[in-house]
Amino acid sequence: MMHPESALVVGDDGLARPPWAATDPLLRDYYDTEWGLPVRDERGLFERLSLEAFQSGLSWATILRKRPAFRAAFDNFDPDVVAGYGAADVDRLMADAGIVRNLAKVRATIGNAAATVRLRERGGLVTLIWSFQPDHTPAPRHLHEIPTTSPESVALAKTLRREGFSFVGPTTMFALMEAVGIVDTHLVGSHRRGSSGVWPG
Repeated sequence: MMHPESALVVGDDGLARPPWAATDPLLRDYYDTEWGLPVRDERGLFERLSLEAFQSGLSWATILRKRPAFRAAFDNFDPDVVAGYGAADVDRLMADAGIVRNLAKVRATIGNAAATVRLRERGGLVTLIWSFQPDHTPAPRHLHEIPTTSPESVALAKTLRREGFSFVGPTTMFALMEAVGIVDTHLVGSHRRGSSGVWPG
């Protein structure tokens, strides 16, 4: 049932969600339990950064279904381990049907792991990414009101590229900021709006 004043869909449990999270059980569970909650650990942020890069050009549902295989293939996204991958690991990953076999993205993930390790000397990945939290967060009622970039995501992308990261464009970084709670783009009226503890409902 569509919510009368917004794009929200009210489920059989009486909870309002956006259409993308209203039908597929996997996406619904991800929306209800994970999306938009703060991620403040290095491994967790490196994983999200990596998966957002692999998602580019694909649906998030595809990535989410493959996430267990990604975690197995990339040693649970341990930056120290991934940073040490060599040619044999690239070949192994490109032969793994469980993940997205894109050579540029595989190599970017390995390079981004090395960049993550180097960043520790200057406060680390978590401090850097969270330093781009804006002063205000959007309050969308309809899907078309949700931005796809922001001044902060543009600046974050530029900074990460300067630090040696790749596949970190402004749109991808805004999606990351949404996913890890740096901004709250839950639609107003959603049962998840304000649930991160970072922003009021």
